[in-house]
This record gives sequence, structure tokens and C-alpha cells, in this order.
Amino acid sequence: MGVSENSTGLGLALGSSAFIGASFILKKKGLKRAAATGTRAGVGGYTYLLEPLWWAGMVSMIVGEVANFVAYIYAPAILVTPLGAISIIVSAVLAHFLLNERLQKMGVLGCVSCIVGSIVIVIHAPQEQTPTSVQEIWDLATQPAFLFYAVATISLVLALILHFEPRYGQTNMLVYLGICSLMGSFTVVSIKAIGIAIKLTLDGVNQIAYPQTWFFLTVSAICVITQLNYLNRALDTFNAAIVSPVYYVMFTTLTIIASAIMFKV
Repeated sequence: MGVSENSTGLGLALGSSAFIGASFILKKKGLKRAAATGTRAGVGGYTYLLEPLWWAGMVSMIVGEVANFVAYIYAPAILVTPLGAISIIVSAVLAHFLLNERLQKMGVLGCVSCIVGSIVIVIHAPQEQTPTSVQEIWDLATQPAFLFYAVATISLVLALILHFEPRYGQTNMLVYLGICSLMGSFTVVSIKAIGIAIKLTLDGVNQIAYPQTWFFLTVSAICVITQLNYLNRALDTFNAAIVSPVYYVMFTTLTIIASAIMFKV
């Protein structure tokens, strides 16, 4: 993969982070308004679906995720994902002015550390193997090491949802964000496969006929819906200025681990 394609991917990733960072705040405001007139999302309510501001946040997130989706086509996941640090700055600034959520000195230090760490990762990221077909990604995803990671991750997600979430979800945001981040590592792999399938199909090499393409599409849909549900609960229950950086760190760490296992970097 050439330098120009990496640059395109990184540029899209930066734009994506700005939109996603803004979406956290818009959705948080929408959730707060919805909670005033119905059941809170944090305890299983869905009144926010009638709140325009929440949908504005969703549109911002969709725009950001589409840009992120395209970024994964052009650049390796281990380069794209860490640039999500920009979303932390956007969220922190907007939370300060729009939600009156103040970050303390340690919070500011944490945000700076995330950005510095991301820059270091991007500069020193190892060369990732670039798959050329959906079948190749399928072969990588079905190797023993990644299958073990997948089984362990799914088991942990089920434990969090069935055991920990009913007991500790309202008091410990790591429960909600753990579910989002673990599922997110699968989302990145699936989106990478879907992006390659679309790119190859548009280039004349049809990937639609492969059942693996539809498998990755299904996995991606399940993961995105699950992430959206539990991220809403986290935002409704805890400060957005705290949720955003913690989610970023957990999601990025697990994505790097998943990518390292799959691509053996």
C-alpha cells in the first residue's frame, strides 16, 4: 500500500474523529432531554429515539464512521484507529462549553497522554499485511490464534452483559465501555473486510458472491448495534468528558491487540 493511500486514509481518520467527537456531545444532550420526559437510556429506556438532538448526534456519528470506514480501506487499522485521539479533544472542549462538564488537571493530563501515545503508535507502527481479498481476510480470521481471541472476547462480552451489567452497570462505566470496546475490535476487522470487498467489486473483481462477505457484513451490523446500545447507556449515566477518553483507550488497545493477532505484526 503506497504512501499516498496511507495519507488519504489518515486524513479521513482525522476528519472522522472530529465528527465522532462532536457526536458524543450531541447525543449526550439528546439523552438528557429525553430523560426529562421518559425512561432514561441508562436503565433501558428508548425515549431518546424521539429526540431530534440525539438524531443530530447520530448523523454526526454516521458521517464520522463512514469516513472511518473509507479510511480503513486505504490505511492499516493499526494506523487509523489511534487517530481517534482527536475525538477526545473535540469531546472535552464541547463538553466544557455545552454540558458544563469540567475536566480536572488529571483528566487534561490523560487526554494529552492519549494524543502523545497515538502519535508514537502512528510513527512507529509496524508494517501491517494488506489483504487483497475477502477470502484472504477470512483465512486470517480463522487461524487458531485469532479464533482463540474471538472465543475469549465473546465469552467476556456475554459475562459482562449477563452478570456484571445488571449489578454494576449503573455504578461502573467500565462495564458498558468494556462491552463496546470488545465488540469494537470485531467491528474494525469486519469493516476492513467489507471495505476491501466494495473496493475490489468496484474495480471489477466481484466479491458479493462470497458468503464470507455477507458473514462479515452480519458481524459488523451486530457489533455496531450492540456498541450503540451500550454506548448510549454509558453516556446517559456518566459524564461525556470521561466516557470519551476511557472508551477511546479501551477500544484502541483492543483493536491493536486484535490486529496484531490477526496480521501477526
